[in-house]
Amino acid sequence: MSREFNVIIERDADGYFVASVPSLRGCHTQAKSLDELMERVREAIELCLEVDENQTEYLEFVGVQRIAIEV
Repeated sequence: MSREFNVIIERDADGYFVASVPSLRGCHTQAKSLDELMERVREAIELCLEVDENQTEYLEFVGVQRIAIEV
């Protein structure tokens, strides 16, 4: 069975890529390259599902919006 998950990818101040899977509570990973990050996020998803396959929350991806504010 194949399942799809939305993954949010950001880059931190040290240049690492950080991935989060919003529909799986606590499913995060990081890596120095995007290729390595993709391998790690697949592994993280598999591990999260192995621990508790019923923890998946259905979240429909709507989009991304950047907002600038003065601080």
